[in-house]
Amino acid sequence: MSDIDLYYWPTPNGWKISIALEEMGLPYKLHLINIGAGEQFAPDFLKIAPNNRMPAIIDPDGPDGAPISIFESGAILQYLARKTGRFGGSNERERVAVEEWLMWQMGGLGPMAGQAHHFLKYAPSMEPPNDLPYAKDRYRNEVGRLHKVLDTRLAQNEFVAGDFYSIADMAIWPWACLWEGQQQDISDKPHLQRWLDTVGAREAVIKGKAVAADRRANLQENKDAQKVLFGQKG
Repeated sequence: MSDIDLYYWPTPNGWKISIALEEMGLPYKLHLINIGAGEQFAPDFLKIAPNNRMPAIIDPDGPDGAPISIFESGAILQYLARKTGRFGGSNERERVAVEEWLMWQMGGLGPMAGQAHHFLKYAPSMEPPNDLPYAKDRYRNEVGRLHKVLDTRLAQNEFVAGDFYSIADMAIWPWACLWEGQQQDISDKPHLQRWLDTVGAREAVIKGKAVAADRRANLQENKDAQKVLFGQKG
C-alpha cells in the first residue's frame, strides 16, 4: 500500500485527517502547509486544494488504481471511510446518522467555533484591536447552543452517530475539545464531558493530534500570520 500524501497544519481541521489516518492504519507522508506563512496560496497547492485551505490528500491508490486528490476535510473523511470500509456505518441507517453529524460539524460547530476563536481571542489582539462585544456574544452563545445539542445527543448514544465510533466523532472532537478557547462552560454537560474524555483517550486520537504539534502557533502574538489568515495581505 502506497503512502497517502497528507497536506496538513496542526489545526482542528488538520487533526480530523491525521486522526482518521491513524485510526484506519493507513500509511501517510506528511507535507506541512504553513498557513501562517501563506503556503496555502502556492500554485502547486492550489492545484490540489483550489479553495486555498488545508487539509488535502493525494491517494496514489485511488479509484481504479489511479491517483486521486481530495480537498475539504469532510469529503476526505468520507472517502477514507469508503476506501477502508471502516468508521462510516455498517448499514444505511448508520451511514445516514454518520453523514448527518458530519454535516452538522461542517456546517455548524466548525464554522461557529472558528468564529468564536477569532472574535474572542484573535480580533482583540489585532492592530488596531477589534474588540466587538456583539460578535463575541453571538458566537460564544451559538457554540454553547451547539454544545447543548451535542450533549443531548450523547445522553442517548455512546458516540455521536450511535453506539459505534465513526468519522463523525473524528470530525467533531477536534473542535469540541477546544471548548475553553471558545469560552464555554461544560460543567453542566456531563455527556459531552464523558465523550470528550473517551475519544481523547484513544491511542490514534492522541497520535493524530500530536502530529507537528510543535508547529502550532500563538496567533495572538504573530501579527504577520494574522495579516495572512485574516485577509489583511497588502
